[in-house]
Amino acid sequence: MACDILTTGRAVACQKSVGGLVAAYFIDYGDLGAITYDVTDTDVIDTFGGSPDAYKYDLREQSSFEQSFVGSVDNGTIYMEQTLNLSFTKLDKESNKELKLMAYGRPHVIVEDQNGNLFVMGLVNGAEVTAGTIVTGAAMGDMSGYTLTLSAKEKVPANFIASAATPSAALTAAGVAVSATQINP
Repeated sequence: MACDILTTGRAVACQKSVGGLVAAYFIDYGDLGAITYDVTDTDVIDTFGGSPDAYKYDLREQSSFEQSFVGSVDNGTIYMEQTLNLSFTKLDKESNKELKLMAYGRPHVIVEDQNGNLFVMGLVNGAEVTAGTIVTGAAMGDMSGYTLTLSAKEKVPANFIASAATPSAALTAAGVAVSATQINP
């Protein structure tokens, strides 16, 4: 039995991309509805049929998104381990409540990077909070806030959401309603 055959090569990319995340949008598990993929590229999502509500968390430089191929030659399996590391400064009771709810759930997460890309973490299986801290720090210059690690296991890398003029426009076109409500500690 023949395996998939490659279809193209890859040139060295121009130096016009940067690292880092802008925001993470959390959607309750199961609210995405039927997914419509791009006609020519199933790695790109055009719309979500469930008209999901998303809650935006603004991010700073301490947050990251990583995807790792995890394979077993012996078992003939491969999957993607998706890891989102989040860091939020300042402790407050409203954040305690929301982050506790996040830890209890299994949200889908749309991750926005500094290049305007939108990725869907936990598209099929959702993402789980697997670690985190609520820290006050020891010295005055230490962090007082939250760290969270969310993990997801999926068959394929995180899908892109079809691009538009802005990430906000891309979310709207995909049928995602971003809540205007945010904790402002």
